Amino acid sequence: MSDPKKHLMLYALILVMVSVAVLLSASVANDSPAPSAPSLGRASSFAVLGGSTVTSTGATRISGDVGVSSPGVSVTGFPPGTTTSGAHHVADPAANQAQRDAQTAYAALANKACSMPLTGQDLGGKRLLSGVYCFTTSAQLTGQLVLEARGNPNAVWIFQIASTLTTAPNASVVMSKSGRAGHVFWQVGTAATLGTGTAFTGNILAYSSITMNTGASLSGRALARAAVTMDSNNMQVPQ
Repeated sequence: MSDPKKHLMLYALILVMVSVAVLLSASVANDSPAPSAPSLGRASSFAVLGGSTVTSTGATRISGDVGVSSPGVSVTGFPPGTTTSGAHHVADPAANQAQRDAQTAYAALANKACSMPLTGQDLGGKRLLSGVYCFTTSAQLTGQLVLEARGNPNAVWIFQIASTLTTAPNASVVMSKSGRAGHVFWQVGTAATLGTGTAFTGNILAYSSITMNTGASLSGRALARAAVTMDSNNMQVPQ
């Protein structure tokens, strides 16, 4: 006859293994060397930077510089939008240099070696350690993404997205255990769209445009080669 105690021990071991597998499925561990953050140069003081137009509707509130580089000629929607700190730069040397520096950073991000492919996976529900995460097509965020620094304030997250970045309404990106918003980079191959009420974190560097729908907030930077469109948003350059 088989020993019932051995069966119980085996059953308990299986339960532990299943529990560990479930926990790992919600978290992506990354054993690759930690990536380094690219310099944003003059763009580091900009909360919003476009290359053709920067437009706001409603009571957008921005902490940081706002600008458009040549050939753009205007920043519209202020007022009713407000800039609580920083200045507006319209096709001036500061905005033009910031756009060049943003494009240099974009290229540096795109050339980072991918440490974790996530193509086809929704970012919602994941806990991600420092690393370079890549999507060969589009990226979607539904729900909450947690970026886990494990007590390291220098941890860096880089997301390489070949085409679009889109968030669902009320999605969020949350920093955990000493993570810093300024160390999160989203390199977007075409356009980024933040859904209504989204609470987003990090520096968005988009090859074309960035659209922030009503009530979306950003702790980071919206840096686009073309248009940035806002609607009653709160945005601040991170410390």
